Amino acid sequence: MIRPCTGLSPSGDERRPRVVAEVDDRVLVRAAKGGDLDAFEVLLRRHQTPVYRVALRMLGSEADAQDASQEAFVQAWKSLGGFRADSSFATWMYRIITNRCLNVIATHRQDQPLPDRLAALAGDPADAAESRARLDTLLEAIQALPDEQRAAIVLRELQGLTYEETAEVLAVSLAAVKGRLHRARLTLVERMAGWQ
Repeated sequence: MIRPCTGLSPSGDERRPRVVAEVDDRVLVRAAKGGDLDAFEVLLRRHQTPVYRVALRMLGSEADAQDASQEAFVQAWKSLGGFRADSSFATWMYRIITNRCLNVIATHRQDQPLPDRLAALAGDPADAAESRARLDTLLEAIQALPDEQRAAIVLRELQGLTYEETAEVLAVSLAAVKGRLHRARLTLVERMAGWQ
């Protein structure tokens, strides 16, 4: 669907309305491969939040997540010519950010729990404190998982990818994803046993 917008056209001609296109990622990827920076900018804006969320959940640091996200998009721009569109652009970006995060984790382990900006502090302060402590324990447990398990749990449970998409992003078999998730869930249940 194409919608006219108010304002000047890119050339500054006031007589022609500027047109903003709600275009499929495949069309934008083709245009970006042809050197269209505007098309790549639309892809970046469309996918920056989910890419950042993966990085934040995997790394546990806002600064590291911002750096990793930015580096992932730079890598995507540089590698766009090699993108064969066997998968969606989103899946390809998840693969890039996951690999980037695994590299960061390999170079320096994060010991701080993931900050939670969304914790509801309304209501009883004791309930809020207990909820916060439970969430902190869970986030610490996720951060302590082995890298492969953490990547699988973040992509499947926190980002909502299917098992198949998670396998594609991690470049492993479906059975490997299910095994990693099973082990991760067992570990998380064990570490959260005191909160039941």
